[in-house]
Amino acid sequence: MKQWYEQLYEDFDAYGDEPYTQNTMREVDFIAAVLGDDCADSILDVGCGNGRHALELARRGFTVTGIDLSPSMLAQAKKAAQAESLQINFLQLDARTMNFAQPFNAAIMLCEGGFSLMETDEMDEDIIKSVYRALTPHGTLIMTAPNAAFMITQKSNQNFNMETLRETFKLEKKIPDGRTKMLDCSQRYYTCPELRKMLLGSGFKSVEFFACGRSNYMRGKEPTCSHFEFGVIAVK
Repeated sequence: MKQWYEQLYEDFDAYGDEPYTQNTMREVDFIAAVLGDDCADSILDVGCGNGRHALELARRGFTVTGIDLSPSMLAQAKKAAQAESLQINFLQLDARTMNFAQPFNAAIMLCEGGFSLMETDEMDEDIIKSVYRALTPHGTLIMTAPNAAFMITQKSNQNFNMETLRETFKLEKKIPDGRTKMLDCSQRYYTCPELRKMLLGSGFKSVEFFACGRSNYMRGKEPTCSHFEFGVIAVK
């Protein structure tokens, strides 16, 4: 049986209307600033979805490969790339087990692009290790993660487990025939220290955190309990 996150993104034609997809340009501005606008860079987009980041990076001259579990989301990405004659390699791959012949200069994993949606912490760690293997020496990972400190301060959230730092919730999914079904969902939230430990334990040499606001990423500003997500720049 497919996991909830696989079912959610099947035939999700309205993905581009979701609130968390509206800051693509600013997010890519941030990525380009971190990487130094070096258009020779090859970038791996992990959990690329409909390709919103990959498309904008390709427009700016970066060489991009996007991977995702969802054939439906990848079809949207490929269609958009073809419409603009953008050369982007979109692949249906599991981020936990991906393997590439040529490494990438950078990887992005944004807006819960796979990481934190997995069933176990070990699976999340497998993703981090897999991304590490996919990078060149001194390659850069830019990622975001849900912020446990934010959830801990939400007094009314009874679905958040303090032992596991997981939230369980239900989502209503519309299916093509017009019916709806309820998905039983689970998402892992992280603290900065435990994610730093996971990244360093996977081989990354340096880890830098940044705050994620409602409309932009803020390098140099520390995450607080008011931020739903925090960001990470890790260098191999």
